[in-house]
Parts: sequence; C-alpha cells; structure tokens
Amino acid sequence: MKVSEGKIGRVFVIRLEDGDRLPMCIEQFADENGIYTGHIILVGGIGGGEVVVGPRNSNQRPPEPMLLPIDGAHEVAGVGVIAPGPDGKPQLHIHAALGRSGQTMTGCLRPGVDTWIVAEAIIYEIVGAKMGRLLDSETGFALLGLI
Repeated sequence: MKVSEGKIGRVFVIRLEDGDRLPMCIEQFADENGIYTGHIILVGGIGGGEVVVGPRNSNQRPPEPMLLPIDGAHEVAGVGVIAPGPDGKPQLHIHAALGRSGQTMTGCLRPGVDTWIVAEAIIYEIVGAKMGRLLDSETGFALLGLI
C-alpha cells in the first residue's frame, strides 16, 4: 500500500457542456488552475466515446483492454482521482457507471467520452499529498506512487 496525507484545498463546481470530452477537459482545467492532486465526482449525461470494461485476459501483462462503444445518450455517475502523470501534468483516472434503457455498463473513461447536453463535476483539490502516477513496466499503467 502507498499512502500520502494531504488536506482539502479549493473546491470547484463545474458544469460540462454538450460535447465536452472527458477526461481531457478536466485535465486541462486542472492544469490551468494548478490542481495536481484531487478527487472528482461526476453526474450527468454521456453521449459518445468508448469505455474500458476490463482486460480480455486477467493474467496477460500488459493487459489488453476490452473497449465498449457508447451508443446514444447514457446517464452517468462517476468518481475519480487526479494526480500528476509521468509528464508532471494532472492526469484523471475516472471510473463510472453508465446506464440506458435499463442496461448499465461500468468502466474506465480514460479512452475518452463526450458529454451529452450536460454533466456536473465537483473537484476537491488535495494539497500536500506526495503522490503521482508512475509508469509501471509490467502493466503499462500509470499507477499512483509516492513522489
């Protein structure tokens, strides 16, 4: 387990608009506002993109992601962590549940999804935490680690 203590700094309430691309727009906002570590909560609508829904083979390294396309407007509820990536810029790791017509898919939004009409996000900045995303050679993932 890797642990670093921090404190809540600024809190941002954000309205994403139709077509805003996640996670890119949140990462850009975080970079422009000097947010390097934080927690995000997301609710609203997603209308397109792809979601990682697991590895094809759980034992394969690096894992090959399974991607599902988002076909049409879906309700979304998600939670994520912002931390400096290997390049030092804020990187968002966010997972969400997306629902439509009684069906739900859950996965990582990293490949990119588009807001459908509106999504709302709250970012809680965490100051003083010494965590960042370090490239893991076995998985190919940028995993949280002490920096």
